[in-house]
Amino acid sequence: MSQTSGELQAVERAVRDYLDGMIFANPDQLRRAFHPKANVIGHWEGSLEWSSLEEFIAACEKAGAAPANEPYYWEILSTDVAGDIALVKLADDYFGVRFTDYLTLLNDGMRWQIVNKTFYAQV
Repeated sequence: MSQTSGELQAVERAVRDYLDGMIFANPDQLRRAFHPKANVIGHWEGSLEWSSLEEFIAACEKAGAAPANEPYYWEILSTDVAGDIALVKLADDYFGVRFTDYLTLLNDGMRWQIVNKTFYAQV
């Protein structure tokens, strides 16, 4: 199935809300980017983390915000859209650690939201 530029832009908006929300510890942006029942899963410091959205938001707030408007590295490595689902492979830096994120998104007819984030920390 071909992906329209409008679909890709809408998916990217959700990705940017996620990144800005995480980097700048903005819970409203994170709640806009993620479905309320989303999971965030990956290994961190030798342990498997399997967090709810609210646990992830709390961790971002605890980590603190980068200085306002500070640029940060991020790159969408691939995007695949099929109907109302999308998969985004993303590389990004968060407080000095390079991550690879796989984001599964769902369009509920109104907007794209992340329903699952699986991450790999390249430490």
